Amino acid sequence: MQNPWVCHYDRGVPVSCTYPDCTLPDLLRASVRKFPNSTALLFYGHRISFLELYDLVTRFAVYLQTIGVRRGDRVAIMLPNLPQAIIGYYGALWAGATVVQTNPLYVDQELEIQLRDSGAETILALDLFYPRIQSIQKRTALRHVIFTSIGDFLPWGKRLFYPIKARLSGRWMSLKEAPALSNFCDALKCVPSHSARAYSLPETSPDDLALLQYTGGTTGTPKGVMLTHRNVVANTAQCRAWVPDLQEGREVFLGVIPFFHVYGLSTCQHLAMMTGSTLVLLPRFQVVEVLRAIQTHRVTIMSAIPMMFMKMTEFTQVDRYNFQSLRVCLSGASPLHVEVQERFERLTGVRISEGYGLTEAGPVTHCNPIYGMHPPGSMGIPFPDTEARVVDLETGERLLSVGEIGELTVRGPQIMQGYWNNERETCEVLRNGWLHTGDIVQQHDSGFFFLLDRKKDMIKTRGENVYPRDVEEVLFRHPAVKDVVVAGVPDHHFGEAVKAYVVLHGGHSTTELELIAHCRKFLAVFKVPASIAFRQELPRTLVGKVLRRALQNEEATKSIIEPPALRPNKPLAVGDSR
Repeated sequence: MQNPWVCHYDRGVPVSCTYPDCTLPDLLRASVRKFPNSTALLFYGHRISFLELYDLVTRFAVYLQTIGVRRGDRVAIMLPNLPQAIIGYYGALWAGATVVQTNPLYVDQELEIQLRDSGAETILALDLFYPRIQSIQKRTALRHVIFTSIGDFLPWGKRLFYPIKARLSGRWMSLKEAPALSNFCDALKCVPSHSARAYSLPETSPDDLALLQYTGGTTGTPKGVMLTHRNVVANTAQCRAWVPDLQEGREVFLGVIPFFHVYGLSTCQHLAMMTGSTLVLLPRFQVVEVLRAIQTHRVTIMSAIPMMFMKMTEFTQVDRYNFQSLRVCLSGASPLHVEVQERFERLTGVRISEGYGLTEAGPVTHCNPIYGMHPPGSMGIPFPDTEARVVDLETGERLLSVGEIGELTVRGPQIMQGYWNNERETCEVLRNGWLHTGDIVQQHDSGFFFLLDRKKDMIKTRGENVYPRDVEEVLFRHPAVKDVVVAGVPDHHFGEAVKAYVVLHGGHSTTELELIAHCRKFLAVFKVPASIAFRQELPRTLVGKVLRRALQNEEATKSIIEPPALRPNKPLAVGDSR
């Protein structure tokens, strides 16, 4: 019996894919053979062809072998979206290593936990991160530290002036006083092209570990998700199949979504390299740079997070930029609120297809059709060869009917092998081949799925379950509200109370009571926020996820040190906070 969602696939999207029996470097090699002279990477005017990229990757792989990296060793990469990140990534895989993507925003303690858990002995990092690495190196297994600079792959003119600009902005780091460290460019020079081609690199199997991809850690200590080459290649092939009119060798991807996050890695880096496409690299999100890149390089495919779409629509001069080349926009990493989606689509004429995934699933399992109908607020329908079902929240074993609310479980070729050195947690989430996601969803008759919230974020108040996203969507409809997150906070009478944290649009003002009255028009009484705090901004991770845990910890501290107080009912403008 065919799943009900298959009828909503775009024309040309298969029910089942053919998966190449190969590794990630094999996918890159295939693009080199097909498109040797096409631009693979574009970094502020510096173009690197697929043939040039192949040469750089090979040389770095050989260098890693010469310093002792062997098959199965872990190599950490702590870089923003730079050419070095791509070269280092494929070079490490080609050397037979497993890549450990490390968040550049990690502080010393977070970095130490990840490096110690993974056992990485080699790290490729930005020179600006040297103080953090130096402070924890002796407490980890790190033996080889390879540093690079943002300026290393800039065009000649920009590279000349980069040190001056970096010094003026306070972002300059000189590592001449640390001779024991390796320099990325010097490492490449150590291995001439003719030597690299003659060097015998280890055979890598599709079933070898490609990634130890650590979960975000916003709800506890991060865990290393084990993804094989086969897992990652399968998910890349599924992403490829989802865009039926993708033209290999002709697409231009905007690489602004961080590649150390598995969402950016899969939907942008891997997909671009697999299809011989150009990848425009931007190391950080800046609205003007993004808009300029879309127009100048005629970007056709963009993966982004809701915060990026929001910032683009709010930019006052956005109408000066041309979006005509843009054809595919993907949104992930956090829920895309309907108001943000509609504003972006009205402004640009480009539809956003929201998807769903998680690190443990390699990551993408669901997406809305690129061109076909999809209902507002949907997280999409399952990818080809991906099974999805909804089970009860209490045991996770009872299959629920369509329309009932429960936990999403999924299985498919992209699902992880388990957590690194953590069999207990692995057994909890992987049961009989099904991944228990911890996300609360509802499947409609049409086959589309709707994400309500994380099980851990669900608020239990007055004996009722409240899903934060329901409340957030209502608050987003208020014209003064720019951004919002809802969380459960301790309450003496009801155990938990619903609290909203709101950011207002510039030039708008409102009161707590006005917003609560607005919610009462659209929500059951137990869902209406008991209180609202106004903020200038919300705490977020680099990939746009709101740190609910940080807000809840703040509330827990307040409840200890502050007695209850009456809240004033005065208008609040942007900049006011409580």
